[in-house]
Amino acid sequence: MKLIDCARVIRSKNAGPTTLSLDLMFETEAQFQRALAAPALAREAIAPLYGLPGEQVQVIPYAPALAIKIVLARRIIAGDPGDRDVYGAQQHGPLLALEV
Repeated sequence: MKLIDCARVIRSKNAGPTTLSLDLMFETEAQFQRALAAPALAREAIAPLYGLPGEQVQVIPYAPALAIKIVLARRIIAGDPGDRDVYGAQQHGPLLALEV
């Protein structure tokens, strides 16, 4: 199953000028647990999608909200020359097709 078919919300946003936050929210405990156990959502799998070393990616589950937050370093500071998404709102695309 693809993440886009499993998650109710998949979004990205700035978490400061040097950090992005990717939020995954699920309708059911089963969907949340499935995503949490998926190798595709491990930090080692996500890091290459964004051209980062693994230590610059954090995967933080939050069970009370059936959510997973992925925090990663921005390669370009928000608003600097070359930044194509100053708000970080279009950075979730690489996650949509992941298999969970």
